[in-house]
Amino acid sequence: MNAERPIPTVLSIAGSDSGGGAGIQADLKAFAACGVHGMTAITAITAQNTVGVDLIEAVSPEMIVAQIKAVVDDIGVDAVKIGMLGDSPTILAVASGLDLIGDAPVVLDPVMVSETGADLLAVEAREALISQILPRATVVTPNIPEARVISGESEDSRQPQLAHAIVALGAQVAVVTGGHSEQMIDLFFDGQREVEIGGEVHPGRSAHGSGCTHSSALASYLALGLDPLEAAREARELASRAVAESLEGIGAGPGPVNALGLKL
Repeated sequence: MNAERPIPTVLSIAGSDSGGGAGIQADLKAFAACGVHGMTAITAITAQNTVGVDLIEAVSPEMIVAQIKAVVDDIGVDAVKIGMLGDSPTILAVASGLDLIGDAPVVLDPVMVSETGADLLAVEAREALISQILPRATVVTPNIPEARVISGESEDSRQPQLAHAIVALGAQVAVVTGGHSEQMIDLFFDGQREVEIGGEVHPGRSAHGSGCTHSSALASYLALGLDPLEAAREARELASRAVAESLEGIGAGPGPVNALGLKL
């Protein structure tokens, strides 16, 4: 946290979800819930709702860099959360934008597929993500399927193996989230320590936006001065609570998670 600013600032570099459940909309809710000021550099506009993604339109690389520069020049950035990047030109633009930010911690949520099954990262862009963005990340927060794609590990690989492989690719810390496992435990690895992070499990509750909420909360807690392990623990707690209080009945599909604790 920069002592000259009255409140920490966190920049979300991610896509927009017109349904308000995930993407920058979920990020801004998580930032507010954590008590930090949220800012955005939008990478893509999606036409989506609770049942699917109808259309995706990428923002130009020039506009992505301009958004980041505008925020850096005037406000400053204490932490960064990176979400949906979409394609290689976007990834290269974000890499250029990170050069403007300095040494603020970066949380990478390697968004590849939406909750409704839509592809959000082109297959040919995966290598660019791994080579251009992942080594600059303080923390990478893939779920198990994403971690297998990034690491190249087999379908039967477990969280510890995946976390080690991701750190070997250059990330400082890997938090492989456990939403696709029976135990629902997150696995933290920083190159030395393996730590299991548990929390309440809420079967049957909607988790639309849970990954965005988790990674945004983790970035917020880094901006607030927590170390990565404690930030990961606090982020898990907030994301679990957001799932427990998810907004069922918002749309025909799975409703959004509820980081702000809105009352139905």
